[in-house]
Amino acid sequence: MSSVEICENWKFIKFASSAQDAAIRAVMPEAETVSLPHTWNAVDGQDGGNDYYRDKCWYVRALQAEEIPLYENGRVYLEFEGAAYTAEVYVNGACKCHHENGFSTFRIDITEELLKTETLEIVVSCENGDSDRVYPQKADFTFYGGLYRAVRVLSLPQVHFDRDYFGSCGLKVTPLLDLDLGHADVTLETWVKQGTSAAFGQKVCFQIMDGEGQAILKEEVRTDESGHAICTVRIENARRWEGIKDPYLYTVVAALADETLSEKFGCRTFDIDPQKGFLLNGHPYPLRGVSMHQDIKGMGNAITKAVLDQNMAFVREIGANTLRLAHYQHAQYFYDLCDREGIVVWAEIPFITMFMPEGRECTLQMMRELIAQNYNHASIAVWGLSNEITAASAVNEELLDNHRALNDLAHSMDPTRKTTMANVFMLETDSPLLEVPDVNSYNLYFGWYVGELEEADHFFDAFHRDHPQMAIGYSEYGADANPAYQAEDPVRSDYTEGYQALYHEHNLAMIQARPWLWATHVWNLFDFAADGRDEGGRHGENQKGLVTFDRSYRKDAFYLYKAAWNKREPFVHLCGKKYENRESDETKITVYSNQPRVALYVNGNRVTEQRGNTVFRFVIPNVGSQWIAARGFGDIEGGAACGQPTVDGMRIHKVDGKDADYIFNSSLGSVDNWFDEEEIDPDFWSVWDKLGEIREDPQAGAVVNTMMEQASASRGDVAESVMDNPALQKMLGRMTMISLLQQSGADEEAVKQLNRVLQGIPKKKS
Repeated sequence: MSSVEICENWKFIKFASSAQDAAIRAVMPEAETVSLPHTWNAVDGQDGGNDYYRDKCWYVRALQAEEIPLYENGRVYLEFEGAAYTAEVYVNGACKCHHENGFSTFRIDITEELLKTETLEIVVSCENGDSDRVYPQKADFTFYGGLYRAVRVLSLPQVHFDRDYFGSCGLKVTPLLDLDLGHADVTLETWVKQGTSAAFGQKVCFQIMDGEGQAILKEEVRTDESGHAICTVRIENARRWEGIKDPYLYTVVAALADETLSEKFGCRTFDIDPQKGFLLNGHPYPLRGVSMHQDIKGMGNAITKAVLDQNMAFVREIGANTLRLAHYQHAQYFYDLCDREGIVVWAEIPFITMFMPEGRECTLQMMRELIAQNYNHASIAVWGLSNEITAASAVNEELLDNHRALNDLAHSMDPTRKTTMANVFMLETDSPLLEVPDVNSYNLYFGWYVGELEEADHFFDAFHRDHPQMAIGYSEYGADANPAYQAEDPVRSDYTEGYQALYHEHNLAMIQARPWLWATHVWNLFDFAADGRDEGGRHGENQKGLVTFDRSYRKDAFYLYKAAWNKREPFVHLCGKKYENRESDETKITVYSNQPRVALYVNGNRVTEQRGNTVFRFVIPNVGSQWIAARGFGDIEGGAACGQPTVDGMRIHKVDGKDADYIFNSSLGSVDNWFDEEEIDPDFWSVWDKLGEIREDPQAGAVVNTMMEQASASRGDVAESVMDNPALQKMLGRMTMISLLQQSGADEEAVKQLNRVLQGIPKKKS
């Protein structure tokens, strides 16, 4: 087999009426020459306004026979790693493929066309516009269009491994580890073709190598009438894939006369228990980590291996042992990195936010491709059926049936792994939807979008008590933070780096007290594009990341988790480095460290010391200009640099009055003082009344509904679409208008104006 990337010299045509028209325009001077990976939304998909280009665009390239190493009587395929979202491929004017999944690999056979001519005209259309069947359509992220992953030409010999099964590699490895006896029975399967037909009686040689590349097992088998070759070999005293502790991988090589395939695999068992949580190789292994999108500032989703390597470096630095790769199939290269680094993965399809009855077959195809293409990865523990699918849709029989079909499909293709779902926080815990997957998880944003921080604690305790037979996880939680905004006493919706840190401090403590949570995933490791958003001083970004969109700045909350999870490298981190100008007479100093002892220095003088765990707090006088340093002492169990002191420093200045550059909303947090001089007539509606009660009055309800529609619009399409969710409205109805307004970041004048309007509407006497 020969594989050749064809990522250069593509012509990009934004507007064309047909493949023929695109081919004509490709030779005109105005045609743009691009290299892959490429997206046309790298800029407009990240700048806000919800106006990025969503339609059909075209890519054209001439492919010369001389670019392709050919085998006699062999087959030649075009391989696309990712074409978003609906793609059609034309070869010499004929449509060869229609593919509806923007995240998976697909291939087309171009052998017959090559036999007819030495030059092939390849035209590819990619469409990311509205659809009633291709997911995703409603979600809080930008739907980048384009050929955003590599395109290759695969040249195969006459007798070759089958590449036509849902984009898979043609080799399937199923290791079953016996925890008591220590051996692993590894089933090896492949399918062989001769030309376009199943090849009977072909000899396949399977060989297994250890981590050092030494052959340890060998088996030869013949293909049956269907071209299928299968055998099971036993690895005695199998070395286990132990997550980040020891991500040991074996390699299997399958060989035909003229072609070989190789795949890495790991010997491990995964289990999930409602009381014990996640079990790796029979031992409790709480999954604690982060979620990720695949885009980056300025590049969109058209990223390189260098970016993926950088992303993994952040994962290793923070010390996470799990990733939720949201909300779609990610690049094969990154799953390979997870195998190698020992990161347990939740892999899922983009069945998200809004149920589309016409999209059932699309979801099934996405699941087939996800599993077929990722089956061999040691890191993948669960297949995700959907994400927040009831945010903008009711739970009805059609939605349930779609999920049951996905669940059955996943188990039929892969009996070795469990299925899961990420449920929106409004979904009632007695919903029949929770009965579909093997295990469940919830996305909860108490303390950010709704409610108070402590409500997450109560939610999980109640679920665990009321559903002792069901494993539960925490699939999303987060708060937006713009590092430009700082405060001495941060509050919700001020978008400060400090509030995000406090939010995560609470959630980290809550999680640590509940080891039965089978997996927890911070939303999100990185800020990401959501072009419909316009909040927190940024356009087109969701700022819940622990690291900024361009990867240049680790927010304080990143170091909180590093202190809790990273046991390899001693470190200490001073929070609030961007909060240099401080107005109070005393100032709070927070330190995150994985060391048990932290000393604080001011202008070179040691002033105090604390023993503790993860979070250390100090209060010092704020006078003049001061250099603050923190030094950590103590051993990390198993750490590479045990006993070595670590240090961090920053400068702060005493100033008169608040620094306006630090403030997103100057009046936020002072609500209690806004109405000291205003008379609130209890016989008329006011912002101190509950939303649900106000809505019972037609006139007052119309006023607040208009206001809330405008507020939700600033948070993108999803926020607008979920506002009709009855469970969400019930939850919001229990909150006072003043708390909702404070949470939304409304300023003093806007709140007072709404209150004046409401005070003009009398309450009807019952």
